[in-house]
Amino acid sequence: MRPIGPGGYGLRDFSQKMKKVIFFIDGFNVYHSLANLQYRKYKWLDFNKFANHFINRFEKIEDIFYFTALTHWNKKKVKRHRIYIKAQEAVGVKTVYGKFKKKSKKCRVCHRLYETYEEKQTDVNIAIYLFKLAIEDRYDKAYIVSGDSDLIPSISAIKESFPNKEIGLIIPIRGKASELKSVCDFHIQMKEKHLQMNQFPDEIKLPDKSRITRPEEWK
Repeated sequence: MRPIGPGGYGLRDFSQKMKKVIFFIDGFNVYHSLANLQYRKYKWLDFNKFANHFINRFEKIEDIFYFTALTHWNKKKVKRHRIYIKAQEAVGVKTVYGKFKKKSKKCRVCHRLYETYEEKQTDVNIAIYLFKLAIEDRYDKAYIVSGDSDLIPSISAIKESFPNKEIGLIIPIRGKASELKSVCDFHIQMKEKHLQMNQFPDEIKLPDKSRITRPEEWK
């Protein structure tokens, strides 16, 4: 019999049920974890390759959802972001859009109010998709790629309503997510090797024969 790991043999492969898996990727949480000199070269991350890196032989990816929003006030960032979305969609990743809203904040130094933008709806969208797809029995196991503690109530509710569903966490690099880890069945810390091994090629050929290239700012 062929060994498959500690305590296992090849004949047991046939009795193991394949688990349906869905990935829920908090786009801005991942993006901001890469927003420094050391890691920004990994922003051209292929989420399809990344997801396949984490599953085992008894898991089958049904869908990968990328939750994000466009910074509509910054045309250069939007252009790069749209290129990135095209790259993801070319490998089967599905985009779910949130929004940015204006918000007034007080400067900690001068105490004056100033206007900024705050990303909204991502945690709500992830919660909705977690519930909707659980009700439809689309997954046995969910991988959530985020470190956002706002997801705690929705994950706790999923665990209560669907105790047989397994909810796991992949924590973006540099993240801690101590509270979030406590409500999940398992957690994995993203490492530099996970980013390095799962990049898109610099140039991607799309299904319509057009090509897109990695933005210069991400090299």
